[in-house]
Amino acid sequence: MPRTILRVAAAVAIGLSLVMTSALAEDTDYPNHPVRILAPSAAGGNPDVIARLLANRLSEMFGNTFIVEDVPGVGGVVAAKEIAAAPGDGYTLMLSDSGAMAISISMNPDANYKLSDFTPITALATLPTVLVVKPSVPANTPAEFVALAKSKPGTMSFGSAGSGSIHQLTMVIFEQQTGIDLLHVPYRGGTAMVNGLLTGEIDSGWSGIPNVLALIQTGKLRALCVSVLQRDPSLPNVPTCDELGYKGFDVATMIGLFGPAGVPPSTVARLQSAVAKILREPEIAARLVTLGIHMEENGTASYVKFLQDDLERYTTVVNAVHLQMK
Repeated sequence: MPRTILRVAAAVAIGLSLVMTSALAEDTDYPNHPVRILAPSAAGGNPDVIARLLANRLSEMFGNTFIVEDVPGVGGVVAAKEIAAAPGDGYTLMLSDSGAMAISISMNPDANYKLSDFTPITALATLPTVLVVKPSVPANTPAEFVALAKSKPGTMSFGSAGSGSIHQLTMVIFEQQTGIDLLHVPYRGGTAMVNGLLTGEIDSGWSGIPNVLALIQTGKLRALCVSVLQRDPSLPNVPTCDELGYKGFDVATMIGLFGPAGVPPSTVARLQSAVAKILREPEIAARLVTLGIHMEENGTASYVKFLQDDLERYTTVVNAVHLQMK
């Protein structure tokens, strides 16, 4: 399945790049009635917040209403299934991320869809994570954490926002790169996982930065490294794993805008152009920074390439350690 999906993604990328210029000259009647944007999260979650920021500005720019509908469930799978079954007319869109578009395809049998069931429109933002430990863990650096874990394999624990979450996959990749073996404790969401750290139920975990920033600053949790190649502005003194010697460690979920398969290229072009302008607006950019979100302005073809690489990466990880949804 992965090789077939990669070929489909590559074909989509080539096709989109060829039509993008001519698409701009096509019919620009879109949208002529309200557009739905599905956010695969509860109200207040990052997808919901980003979707509402976009919807407000898109409504103003196009003179037609963009309506956000929260569709939480199974790491974005519920929303993805609804979009995959929708007409490809551009009037039903979705925010989705690596969880639904790569991890779930790799390890969740209920995610009976594939990348070719969607039209990737544009990348929006990446969400890095930070490796944190409870204060009683005698490790101040990733190297000390690794040494401690190797001294008692399978005993130290890490939490995640659930089986198949980006938090779990980030730690699995870290385990593979460092040769450690930790006990996985899945929670129902990132907030519950952070509470598990605070109560001492678990030793460590990768968390979205906004969820733990104040706890790190007050010493209630200790940050060891961030999961991407650049330090996060909100944690300037916390190094990246890469700069500490874990070369190439770069794991983050990317949120993007999708439609069902078959969205007209002219509609894709209009949406991509509008979203790019919105992401450059100072107020929007400042709001995203407070959420620990890094803006992305990749074009459609480069976003398809990212999805292709993301799916290949997580499929390899899932197959190597035989991960399954629980």
